[in-house]
Amino acid sequence: MIVVATADFEVYHGVVNELRDRGATFTTVEPDDDLPESTTVIVTGAEHADSFAVEAVPVIVADPDAVRAAVDEALATVRGGGGRTIIGVDPGRNPGIAVLAGETVVAAFHVPIGDAVDVIHREVREGDPVDPVVRVGDGSRLEGAKLVSDLEDVRVELVDETGTTPYLGTGARGMGDVLAAVNIARLEGEPIETREIEPTAGELQVIKDRSREYSETNRAIDEALARRVASGELTVPEALEIHRNGDEE
Repeated sequence: MIVVATADFEVYHGVVNELRDRGATFTTVEPDDDLPESTTVIVTGAEHADSFAVEAVPVIVADPDAVRAAVDEALATVRGGGGRTIIGVDPGRNPGIAVLAGETVVAAFHVPIGDAVDVIHREVREGDPVDPVVRVGDGSRLEGAKLVSDLEDVRVELVDETGTTPYLGTGARGMGDVLAAVNIARLEGEPIETREIEPTAGELQVIKDRSREYSETNRAIDEALARRVASGELTVPEALEIHRNGDEE
């Protein structure tokens, strides 16, 4: 049983609302009350942390500006899933991202590729600061290579993602990338710092086609600009702007 015991208004409401949103079982007590016998973890504010130090149960101190991290830790503790923070990434134009604490999935995202690195870095900071790892699937080579190159100051592993995308039944449309990211997170990969990719003719054509989708005048960029996009040097909108101006320096 998770017990929330704090007189801090912001911590109390932040933690309680987050637990309710997660469908978690919990109770609340005043900081000076006796704890229920079923208590397995205590969530409190900084002002009461020392008073629970003698209790024979884990104590999690919640920051009012980061209550989700405290709730993640509490849920992982209750479920026996505490441990290393592992972030799985199924790369693509809209990568699936899954955050695990041990074996417990504590967060999931499906975001545009341009937002992925910021999301991953934020989750690394809010998770286990000792030894987090980001596991990136080896599919969607160009997007994956850019993610690997942009992820700094964190261990990155490249994972063989064969078989990680599950069958999706009725009503599960759109969940495939996130579920694949969960499976990727659970597979050990090879440590990697950068990934150099020579784009194929097909991959360059995909970039050209994508630039046509972005263009208001249905114009596609040329191969030289497509290669710069493939390398991560330019985004598609930036390449289109250069193409419009006729300046390909």
